Amino acid sequence: MDILKTLREMIMDIMDVEGQTITAETYLVRELGAESIDLLELSVSINHHFHITVKDDDIFLRNFRLFLVEAERRGEAPADYLGARFPFLPAERIGEILADLEAGPALKIKDLVSYIAFRSKG
Repeated sequence: MDILKTLREMIMDIMDVEGQTITAETYLVRELGAESIDLLELSVSINHHFHITVKDDDIFLRNFRLFLVEAERRGEAPADYLGARFPFLPAERIGEILADLEAGPALKIKDLVSYIAFRSKG
């Protein structure tokens, strides 16, 4: 099963963005303009299609900044703390997000792919 291809089709259908190129590196909010209703529809579609339980806060990295503040408050290494909270994200990706936070929502299509693959393993 090609998770990226399936996700791409879902996103094009839900967000009506057929004309845009959607790759693993595409930002869901910054580039495609995803809004909360789009994310809700996407979550339901992912749940239904891939037969996994989708936790919106996790898949859409909603608590990323909160966990970053929590790590700093506890005196823990941010990357390690975030890695424990988002076990589906590789350490390299967490580093990319940390370096990119100032530019706005850093959620990429590849983050959704990682989540789906992680949850599908059981």
